[in-house]
Amino acid sequence: MSLQRLPTSAACLLAVFATSATAQKEDWLDRLGETLSWASGDNALRARVSGSLELDVFHTPDVRADLRFSDDETLFAPLLCLFFDGQAGERTYGFAQLRVDTGFDPTDESLEPRLDEWALRVALGDDGGLNLQAGKFATVVGSWTRRHHAWENPFVTAPLTHEGLTAMWDRRATVSMPQVLRRGHVVPASPAEGVALDKHQRLPIVWGPVYATGAAVAGTLGRFDYAFEVKNAALCSRPESWEPDERPWDTPAFGARLGWQPEVAWDLGVSLARGTYLTPGAADLLPPGASAHEHRQDVVALDAAYAHRHLQLWAEVYAARFTAPGIEDLDTMAYYLEAKYKFSPRLFGAVRWNQQLYAEVDDPAGDRIAWGRETWRVDLALTFRLTPHMQVKVQYSPQHEDPSPEGTTHAFAAQFNARF
Repeated sequence: MSLQRLPTSAACLLAVFATSATAQKEDWLDRLGETLSWASGDNALRARVSGSLELDVFHTPDVRADLRFSDDETLFAPLLCLFFDGQAGERTYGFAQLRVDTGFDPTDESLEPRLDEWALRVALGDDGGLNLQAGKFATVVGSWTRRHHAWENPFVTAPLTHEGLTAMWDRRATVSMPQVLRRGHVVPASPAEGVALDKHQRLPIVWGPVYATGAAVAGTLGRFDYAFEVKNAALCSRPESWEPDERPWDTPAFGARLGWQPEVAWDLGVSLARGTYLTPGAADLLPPGASAHEHRQDVVALDAAYAHRHLQLWAEVYAARFTAPGIEDLDTMAYYLEAKYKFSPRLFGAVRWNQQLYAEVDDPAGDRIAWGRETWRVDLALTFRLTPHMQVKVQYSPQHEDPSPEGTTHAFAAQFNARF
């Protein structure tokens, strides 16, 4: 979106905000929710449609390699999510998510619809001890995916663990360490424009909620909960790879999480994941005798959450290893520490510290250097609840990469969110 179009977008936002007072008095979104709910006479069959409207504005005067794709400093990205939930009896549950947006990650393209999630879940016990699920759904690995939607996420953006781009490519195999250092813009240390130029080729440790296709088994056992999934794409895979017909099942990806709740205020978890990161097109270009299985991503993750009165805390750390034949293993670690405090029933603030570190490898001169640009980022956000169904957010995010000729960069974001 160009700066010339920004006033129009801002006017749209203000028009929506102006309706909030009327919405608060009339509770028309409550009535809409009731209208979109249905149940059979005996209550054995139930269905509900709900939704979320997001109007996001990103302003990045300094060029960054992130998961927002636009040539302009300011990007307006509207998003409509429609959720379907259906239940048959006490043991069968289905859900789906339809999105209308400019792309899974914000772009300046035209709006298009896309079915991001669809799945069927069957409970095999009365106590939640065993559930089977199949379809296209968010990964069980980690904890951020359970609160990644706009209403639950106190920020406009995802943490660095889920959008920090590494030097790994999936459309072309990695064959040498000098190639890794060039793709990571470490040797030579590229300016910001060069870093952003190839960001569409690069992979993060985890790509958003990873709505890949597959099956999962999950349940609770006392204070423990568990989940295991088999899917068609690794955690780092790009959104188009999540579709059921995009990847062959001869290279399945695996993920698992074991959670423990020692008391009501705490939730702790450990996760493991493994998958092939090359696309099928890149795998077809491998030399004779080479296998896509050798181009693998392995992940170990820890997560923790704590809640007490008006304070909520979250933390996650991901240790990832990318392997490729002929070069040493490429290790990276990313983590975030997040705090949210409710100042009043309608106003709360949040702060998040993000950092990504890289293991050292041999450079062409024989020295040991990090194979990626080590990064820290601070996210500061305020959220104001206009009504029980509407909220606005503002966010400021300074970020620093090393090596980087630009030093610390700055980004701003704002969001209006309405749910029904």
